[in-house]
This record gives sequence, C-alpha cells and structure tokens, in this order.
Amino acid sequence: EEERSENTRQYYLRVLRELAAFAGTEPVTKQTVIDFKEQLTTSGYTAGTVNTYLSALGSFFDFAGWPELKVRHLKVQPKAYAAPEELLTLAEYNRMLAAAESPRLRLLAETLAGTGIRVSELRFFTVEAICRSSFTVTNKGKTREVILVPRLKKKLLRYALDRGIRSGPIFRTRTGKPLSRSYIWTELKKLALRAGVAPGKVFPHNLRKLFARQFYELKKDIAKLADVLGHSSINTTRIYILSSVREHQRGMERMRLVT
Repeated sequence: EEERSENTRQYYLRVLRELAAFAGTEPVTKQTVIDFKEQLTTSGYTAGTVNTYLSALGSFFDFAGWPELKVRHLKVQPKAYAAPEELLTLAEYNRMLAAAESPRLRLLAETLAGTGIRVSELRFFTVEAICRSSFTVTNKGKTREVILVPRLKKKLLRYALDRGIRSGPIFRTRTGKPLSRSYIWTELKKLALRAGVAPGKVFPHNLRKLFARQFYELKKDIAKLADVLGHSSINTTRIYILSSVREHQRGMERMRLVT
C-alpha cells in the first residue's frame, strides 16, 4: 500500500527471508534482531547496507504490530571524501565509451551518465518521449522532468531510426521489452573489463554519481542538483558529490597549516 517499486519490494522480501533463515525454528525476539545486526556487521556489510536492512525490518515490524522488535541503526558519520576505488572518473568513463563495441551499450552509458537518471527510469526513454526536449518520469512516488541536451536527443533518435524503432522503449530486447536492470549491470561490467577499468566501480548508479559530480563542478549549486536528481533531501545529494581522497588532500595542502 506504500506503492514501493517492485525492486524495493523484492529487496525487502529478501531481507525478511534472511532474518527468517537466521532465526531458524526459534521465535524472533529483539535479541534475535540484535544478533542478526551483529552478524551483518561482522560479515563485512557496510554500515549503510546494515541500516537499509534494519529499515526494511522496521517497516515489517510496524506492519505486523511488533514495534518492540525494532533495533537502533548504526551511527554513521558523514564521509568527507570517497575512496579511489569508489569513484568512476571522467577519464575512465571516456575509456569505456571508446572501448564499447556495441553502439547500443555506448549510447546506454551516455544516456545514464548524460542525464543522471536512475536505471529504473530508463524505461521512460521512449521514441515518443525523446521527440521532445524534456519529458516526465515517475519513480519512487516522485514525478520530475528529465531534460535532454540536443546532442543526446539527436543520437537517440538516430539510433531508433537506424533500428526501425518507431515507438516504445529505445533500449529494448528483441521482443520490445525494456532492458532489465541485471542485463544492464552485466553489460557494464563487461565493458569495464574491456576498458581496463575496475569493474567494482562500474554500475548504473555510479554513472548517475558521475553526472552529479560533473554538474556540481560546473554549477556549484547543490539545491539545483538535488532537484535535477529528484532527491527529497540535500543530505542525499551531498553523498553523490564526494571528492576523491587526493582532491581532499590537495584542499588540505592549500590551507598551508603544515610547514
């Protein structure tokens, strides 16, 4: 009834199943949930992932009338910078475009990085939509405008024309259905390997973050960036524009506090 996306529902169900497997035949108590949280933490999950698990469980406990089973989230201090292995650089992105053997895969990467959309919003890129300079996407209960730069619009229309796509999704399977998230993920990983880029930093959401960093570097307007990305909170947007460790070091060196 909260109208979550299908991907979110499946994720929440997976979390519940993992808790059920952890509890086994024993009744679920608050201590069970605390122990489950501890196992996630010691198994190498990031604090953010653990907290996402706890949010999913908390939603279910509220629904089931068991609020007493909810446990505290891990405290996470906001990061001032991102590790090198987390950031996809512009140079690496350009290497990927150069290495792309498939025109569709290249254009797919350019569309994700050039608009900052979520991969789940790719289905809104239809022939009918891209004939306009901007169009509406509805995702996660939010509606916003996506703006196409003329160069990308021209590329998308040319791609559709060359492949005889007259209507519906631009990025589609042979049967006309939108490409799945898992297919896009897999193809980007393969492209990363061909380009000599660490596969761990190449996935759809990192292309969205690359867009965010480039936008912020140009505009220096975090409020506008939040609107473009469709974020309800600027705090979320801040995570997207973290600088690299080296950039952070250069900033500290300019302070000239160490002689």
